[in-house]
Amino acid sequence: MQINICIIQLTPIPLPVIIFTIMAEPLNWESIFAIALALKAAHPQVALENVSLQMIYKWTLALPAFEDDPALANDDILAAIYQDWYEETL
Repeated sequence: MQINICIIQLTPIPLPVIIFTIMAEPLNWESIFAIALALKAAHPQVALENVSLQMIYKWTLALPAFEDDPALANDDILAAIYQDWYEETL
């Protein structure tokens, strides 16, 4: 007696891939939490104890979505960005 086995491999038909682009809102000095998240994403390996307010200022201005007047920054805003960034890394 001979048994023939037929194996059929079913491969899924590739479905079209739809990529959605999320348009980020422009960042300004009032977007403290959003800036903190953006800096965390842009500088994932940085040790926060080595980050100064001047570094936060420069890095914030370098964010692609940042669109506010650099002259409006002050130490309170920069310290709040640092605080939110620190709290998000815990």
